[in-house]
Amino acid sequence: MHTWRRFIPFQKGPRSRFSLFTKINLLIVILFIPILIMYTYSNNVTYDVVSRELQISNTKQLTFLSSQIDSRINQMMDFSLILSRDPNVRAFNGLNMWDDRYDQMQTRYVIQEKMTLQTGDTDLWPTRYAVHSQQNEDVIANYNQTTGYDEEYLKKNMSGQWTYGDQGAESKDKLQSFYWFYTDSLAQPGMLTGSNLVIEASFSYENIQNMLDTYKAGGQGDPFLYHKGNSPILNRSADKQLSAELIQYLDTHSPEDTTQDVVKLNGKKYLVSSVKSTYLDWHLVDVIPLYQILKPISLSQNLFYSCMILLLVVGISASILLYRNVQYPIKKLIKGLRRVEQGDYSVRLYSKNQNEFSFLFRRFNDMSHQIQDLIENVFHEKIRAKEATLKQLQAQINPHFLYNCLGYIINMAQMKDEQAVVSMAHNLSAYYRYTTRMERETSSLQEEIKLLINYLDIQKLRNGRIEYHIDIPEDMLAQSVPRLMLQPMVENSVIHGVAKSYSSGEIRITGERLNGFGRIYIDDDGPGLSPEQYEALNLKMQEPLQEEMGCGLWNTYQRITHLFGSHSYLLFGPSPLGGFRTEIIWEIPKEDTEQGDVSKS
Repeated sequence: MHTWRRFIPFQKGPRSRFSLFTKINLLIVILFIPILIMYTYSNNVTYDVVSRELQISNTKQLTFLSSQIDSRINQMMDFSLILSRDPNVRAFNGLNMWDDRYDQMQTRYVIQEKMTLQTGDTDLWPTRYAVHSQQNEDVIANYNQTTGYDEEYLKKNMSGQWTYGDQGAESKDKLQSFYWFYTDSLAQPGMLTGSNLVIEASFSYENIQNMLDTYKAGGQGDPFLYHKGNSPILNRSADKQLSAELIQYLDTHSPEDTTQDVVKLNGKKYLVSSVKSTYLDWHLVDVIPLYQILKPISLSQNLFYSCMILLLVVGISASILLYRNVQYPIKKLIKGLRRVEQGDYSVRLYSKNQNEFSFLFRRFNDMSHQIQDLIENVFHEKIRAKEATLKQLQAQINPHFLYNCLGYIINMAQMKDEQAVVSMAHNLSAYYRYTTRMERETSSLQEEIKLLINYLDIQKLRNGRIEYHIDIPEDMLAQSVPRLMLQPMVENSVIHGVAKSYSSGEIRITGERLNGFGRIYIDDDGPGLSPEQYEALNLKMQEPLQEEMGCGLWNTYQRITHLFGSHSYLLFGPSPLGGFRTEIIWEIPKEDTEQGDVSKS
């Protein structure tokens, strides 16, 4: 089957390294990057500012709480100093030289009343006072004291500093009281001269808890009082697990007078602030969950990133839809056009969606179908024209030979050579019986050789000097060749070779198969041509038919080219016999080659 291709100029643009789909997605990502950078920077600045302000605010609040505690302790110390100088207190520590029990009871009552008025039962900071008289070995207190005067107790706790612990009133949490002992003695701290007046001031850990609860109610922290080696004093609603973890952290990181750290516990960040008390030598610690306070910022940040991810997904989805509904149909249309460019007009495009591209695809299919029909019609017309040309060429060859034969018969009839006329007429009849069979345009080489023998016998009748030799391999005899392919060549040797020389008369016809080509050589021993004439004759075979050129050779050349392709041709040159050589070279079809190989085996 012949293939007809019509190449249509198609402008191919420069191929981009990235497809349109990739470019769109890359552009979306590039547009998102500066937004993410700016928002992240702004969010970090906001986070840092809020954290810094929170730290400053927490430090101020914690410092204020510590100052309140120190202020109340200072009031207790001032009262202790004033109480030690009270006349009734000094009278209590004086010599018991009066015998009036009423005065003694009145003095004790006045001292207790003053201590009771100082503490108050409903205050957030209830205090306890006791007056120890070393002179009289007696004690007056504003609380129920189970033990009396104990000098060893005084010597043990006379340090001049606020201490925490041993006062005999332990709680169920092993939390005790803070206490302080004061004496106006000029002796060294912790030494009693035998006549000292000792003022004992103390307060329970519950006072600290009251202050911590009040502080916690107005903030978001979880405060407690800490001293390394002692049980911490927690607020009443404290998170004990968190406090325990934080105590472990503080035990390994001793806090300074004022400290702020961001500590990560259980994967969460906490702001830990501490302020050291002036009198107690304990640290007031507050822990604030940063993750809760900064939760709105984190929530806003997460919401923004979620929106950005959503927008990115929407953008990529839009690019995918754009690719599927626009770019992919365009690529499909371009691919179809390129296939049309390559000569494949059977390509058809289909679309599942009913949109503008489905209309273009239908128009493309109509165009491709019309072009295919048009080309097939042109192709068939060309085939028919080619067949008509072949028949015309064959028709031109047949009259040419007929003219020569009729001329011979006329000559023989004029010469009264009846035998030659009968022989010529018989051979001419056989010849036309062969040539008028137009149902086939080709015949086997064996049939052509038989016709050639018939023709040469006729010519030998006309010219007795003619001698011919035919040597064709048997594997070539079955090959199909154009009808009357050899006769014009032999006729040319007879007319222009043998007839023009009285000394020549030999015609030799040989053949061979070589490299997929069939070759037949027709030689004569006539005068031949010059090299320039051979070259001119070969060139004329490739040019249109001219009036001064014989049609036999040209028609044969055209028939060979039409039937066997452009690799088949005629070639004229000098003969080894000294005259003219005609080479007929044609490309053997593949099916003929296979048949020849089978016949050999």
